[in-house]
Amino acid sequence: MAHHYVTGIDVGTYQVKVVIASSNSTTSQDPNGVPQIIGTGYAESRGLRNGYIINESDVTRSVRNAVAQAEKASGVKVKHAYISMGGIGLDEVHSHGEAITSRADSVITQADVDKAVQTSEEFIQDKIPNKKILHAIPLQFTVDGERVHGRPHDLKGTKLEVDVLFVTAFEHHLNDLVAAIESIGIKVDDIMASPLAGSLVMLTKAQKRAGCVLANIGAETVSIVVFENNTPTSVKVFPLGSNDITNDIALGLKITLDEAERIKRGGMTNVPYSKKKLDEIISARFSDIFELIDDHLRKMKRDGLLPAGVILTGGGSGITTVQDLARAALRLPSKIATLDPGQNGKVRDASWAVGYGLCIWGMTGTEEESGINLARHTGSSILNWFKQFLP
Repeated sequence: MAHHYVTGIDVGTYQVKVVIASSNSTTSQDPNGVPQIIGTGYAESRGLRNGYIINESDVTRSVRNAVAQAEKASGVKVKHAYISMGGIGLDEVHSHGEAITSRADSVITQADVDKAVQTSEEFIQDKIPNKKILHAIPLQFTVDGERVHGRPHDLKGTKLEVDVLFVTAFEHHLNDLVAAIESIGIKVDDIMASPLAGSLVMLTKAQKRAGCVLANIGAETVSIVVFENNTPTSVKVFPLGSNDITNDIALGLKITLDEAERIKRGGMTNVPYSKKKLDEIISARFSDIFELIDDHLRKMKRDGLLPAGVILTGGGSGITTVQDLARAALRLPSKIATLDPGQNGKVRDASWAVGYGLCIWGMTGTEEESGINLARHTGSSILNWFKQFLP
């Protein structure tokens, strides 16, 4: 059987990570149908700030180096890739749309659902100048004023209404990222919001069903995705990250940034400092981060009300006190996300989740269409996609 290869490229502020996976029902895919990682590569990110590009040539060089490593490890030449979009330009908009059922027998079809979602999109166009919609996620359907639990297809009714979550990104940031990757001869097949890509790997079906928030503490940003009833209900990015903790340690202890970074990661013990003062510095910055998350959950009326709690990932989640600080600040169960120990040791920690999630998405998505516009096309059906492939 022919191998099906998919590449995920996660261009983060700290590192570019590339994952190449293979799907083969006999050898390269595990019994659960999960794509098998056959090669990875990474490089220091240059030319980015807060997730957006400030120097395209530097970003191109970083991506090229990471791709070359992954190609060497896998023996596969990368010609197409799925990429992630993150950074402070990533945001959400909620909207409401409706449609009158088109069939004479009043049975609701996919065309009616598409029309309702399209209407909801038209209502927000004035609110998102300079932005592009990455995903349109239906949150709730109503038929003739009565809430539908699940899909509205094949139900009978006159009027279909839908509440939709739109995930957006600045169009010029998106174009810059695509241009940087395609300049080295790699065609971008599709784009996914980073928090959603990471959730495909880091969250279980039980967590998504009960309700949880996945918080990715990156170098310069903290991104969250909130799930309830298996559906992503919110995606948000905050302009704080673990680099702020490093800076605080350097200032507070009067040491260099390199020393502060090593202390933060627990890898330096020969510098005299007060552990109590260090804990106070780290706690203060994490308090700022978790306050932003809590404020957002409060606006959603979900603060303290997500049974599966907060799942922490990203480079900042490696700081020893983060789990306890999150539990206290958010009043929720807290745990550090762990990556599947399988995959032949090809991925070492949860920071690879976005790249691997992109591979899973690409492996289970359509092969008949490609290009940047596919993200908008498939966005309206992402809810069904999430439900068909859950860990």
